[in-house]
Amino acid sequence: MKTSLSTVIRLAVTALSLTFAAAACLSSQRTSDAGARKEDLPSRVTAALLPAPAFAQTGSGPGKTADVVLADVAERVVPSVVNISSEKVVRETGGPPDFGPLQNDPFFRHFFGLPEGGGQPRERREHSLGSGVIVSDKGVVLTNNHVIENADQIRVGLSDGREFEATIVGRDPDSDLGVLQLKGEVKDLRPLPFGDSSVLRLGDVVLAVGNPFGVGQTVTMGIVSAKGRASVGIVEYEDFIQTDAAINPGNSGGALVNMRGELVGINTAILSRSGGYQGIGFAIPVNMARPIMEGILSRGRVLRGWLGVAIQEVTPQLKEAFALTEGTGILVSDVTADGPAAKAGLKRGDVILSLDGQKVESTARFRNAIAMAGPDKEVTLEVLRDGARRTVKVKLGAKPVGGQQARGDAPEGKLGGLSLSELTPALRRQHEIPDDIPGVLVADVEVGSAAARAGFRPGDVIMEVNRRVVKTVRDFNEAFQQSKGVVAVLVHRRGSTLYLALRK
Repeated sequence: MKTSLSTVIRLAVTALSLTFAAAACLSSQRTSDAGARKEDLPSRVTAALLPAPAFAQTGSGPGKTADVVLADVAERVVPSVVNISSEKVVRETGGPPDFGPLQNDPFFRHFFGLPEGGGQPRERREHSLGSGVIVSDKGVVLTNNHVIENADQIRVGLSDGREFEATIVGRDPDSDLGVLQLKGEVKDLRPLPFGDSSVLRLGDVVLAVGNPFGVGQTVTMGIVSAKGRASVGIVEYEDFIQTDAAINPGNSGGALVNMRGELVGINTAILSRSGGYQGIGFAIPVNMARPIMEGILSRGRVLRGWLGVAIQEVTPQLKEAFALTEGTGILVSDVTADGPAAKAGLKRGDVILSLDGQKVESTARFRNAIAMAGPDKEVTLEVLRDGARRTVKVKLGAKPVGGQQARGDAPEGKLGGLSLSELTPALRRQHEIPDDIPGVLVADVEVGSAAARAGFRPGDVIMEVNRRVVKTVRDFNEAFQQSKGVVAVLVHRRGSTLYLALRK
C-alpha cells in the first residue's frame, strides 16, 4: 500500500508540473501573438485611413494602359480653360403710352405702375458667363457661339488672375462654335493640346472643366456615356459626345478632356427639366470643332460640302413600300435642280447605302459627313434604285448661305379622312404652290383620322403614289386602288418633298 501511495503521489506531482509548464507555454504564445497583432495594428489602420490619390487608366499604345493621377491631369488642364464674360446692350422700344407731363410725376407713375422713363426707348445691358479653351499660344480661344453671340464687349479671365479683352474672329451658329482672339500682350499662355475624339470609347473617363454658375474654375469627372448623338435638336449639325460629367450653366464652351490631358470636346449643352445638371451633358467632338475653327481662322467663315438633296430615314413602312431588303440606308426624297446630285444622276426615290465605302445609317450623320468633306470634294455613293445597286461619283458644291438640306420623318398610319381637290390656279396662288409642281391638294384632314396619324396636313400636295405621277384626284384614286400593302406617297410641303408610308 505504501508503494502504491508513493507512486500515485509521484504521478500526481508529475502531472501537475506538466500542466503548469503547458500553461506557461500557452501563456507565452498568447503574449507573443498579442504583441504581433499589436505591432501590425498601427500599420493596418494607417493604410486604411491615409488618403490615396485617385487613379484612372489611359491607353499608352496598342493593347496597353498606364495609370494616371486625376489630380495631375486637372492641374495640367485648368490653366488652359478660361472664363468668358460677355455684355450686350438691348434696346427696348415698347412700354406704356406717353401720358404727357404727368408721366414724370412719381405719384402718377406709381399709381399706374409705370416704369422709370415712361414709354420712351430704354437701353438694358445683359450679361452672360461662359467658358472657353486656349488652343494657341497666340491667344486664340475656342468657345460656344451662344456664349458670345451678339456681344458688344467680351472679357476673358485666366486661371492665374489675368484678364484680357477679346474680339470675335468668327462664329458658326450651325455648330454652336465661336473663335475669339485675346487683345494686347499675350504671353505665357498654356494652350490645350488637341486629342482624337474618334478613339473615345464608351466608359472612358473624362474631365469637364469650366466656370459653372460663375463661381470660378471647376473640374468634374465622369465617363463617356454615348457617342454620335446627332438628333438632339440643339443645332443644325450635331455629332455630340454624351457624358455624365457634371455640366451646368456657365460650363458652355469649356473643355472636355481625356486622361492624357488632351482636348476631346467642347462642352455645349445639357438635357434637363430643371435647368441644372441631371446626368446628361453634350460636348462637340474636337474632330468636328477643329476644322470649323481652322476654317474660321483662315477664311473668316465655314465652307461646308453640299450635295443638293432632301433626305429622310427609311422606316419599316417605307422599306416595305419600296421592297427594300437592305438593313441600312437613307431615302432621297428630292433632288435640287442643277445641284451636284442632279448633275451626277441621283434621282428622287434612290436609297443611299454607303458614302466612300462607309455604311450610311442615319440622315444626321450623312449630312455631317457631307458637310465636313467640304466643297469640291468628290465622294462615292452606293445607291439602290429599282432593286439594282449602282455607284455614283459626285463632286460636292458649297452649301448655299442660309440653305439647309431638308429633313423629314415618314410617320406611320393608314389612309383615311382625306379631302382632296384639283390644283386650280387660284389654289396655287393661295397656297403658294409653284406651277411646275403636279399633284392634287389636300384640302382637309379629319382630326384623329388615319390620315392625320399618317402625317398628312392641309395644304400638302400629293405628287406621286408608288412612283406614279398624280395630276388629278382620279389619278390618285386609280393609283391607290391598284396599290397593295404599304403605299409610298410623295408629298410636296412648303418648298420640299417627303415620302409618307401608308398601309391600305
